[in-house]
Amino acid sequence: MWKQLEMGFKAFVAFAARLWGIICYVFRKQGRAIMQHQAVRYEICPLSPLSRHRISLVQRKTLVLDLDETLIHSFHDGVLRQTVKPGTPADFIFRVTIDRHPVRFFVHKRPHVDFFLEVTSQWYDLVVFTASMEIYGAAVVERLDNGRGILPRRYYRQHCTLEYGSYTKDLSAISPDISGVFILDNSPGAYRAYPDNAIPIKSWFSDPTDTCLLSLLPVLDALRFCADVRSVLSRNMHLNRTW
Repeated sequence: MWKQLEMGFKAFVAFAARLWGIICYVFRKQGRAIMQHQAVRYEICPLSPLSRHRISLVQRKTLVLDLDETLIHSFHDGVLRQTVKPGTPADFIFRVTIDRHPVRFFVHKRPHVDFFLEVTSQWYDLVVFTASMEIYGAAVVERLDNGRGILPRRYYRQHCTLEYGSYTKDLSAISPDISGVFILDNSPGAYRAYPDNAIPIKSWFSDPTDTCLLSLLPVLDALRFCADVRSVLSRNMHLNRTW
């Protein structure tokens, strides 16, 4: 009888531990969602007649976006040391087959990325340019786009150039007139040939309080009014500032 009671107690403890794990998972996920809405939003105000006239005189520009550690962070099953705290729920999970092996990716979205994409798509033509393989990058972009049709142009590893052991991105492939093209990327090597067409941003892995994308919105709001993005972006490159 005592043995049965002991077995029953152990089963109860195991069940309680699993239930507690599920409850913690749900609360952590809800907590992340609440935190996303606590930061100050960037208010989109209608343009004045003068501003509408000014913006009509310049071309609509193209904002090129990197993926990993800029808009998202991800890891797969085989990673030995995760940069994300164990138990932190992913924003989405997907499986792809790479070299005939199924690989499961856990993707975490940078805070405010959905709002960032929604706002900037009204100001610019958005292009994704990642050094990742297409089978992975395409799956991530589809989920970021979420049927909104704001990320129709996509470039992957095969569109990059391997130089000095890292992949560089040719912005002239986006448009022959690069006065209206600029890139947001956490890797300076990616835009080595176009330093005056780049906005550096610090790498993101897991910080739920990160506000870099929100902080960029005032700059991007103003940048769309200039005739040549290089006239603005080249001024502070010597400071090597990252947002």
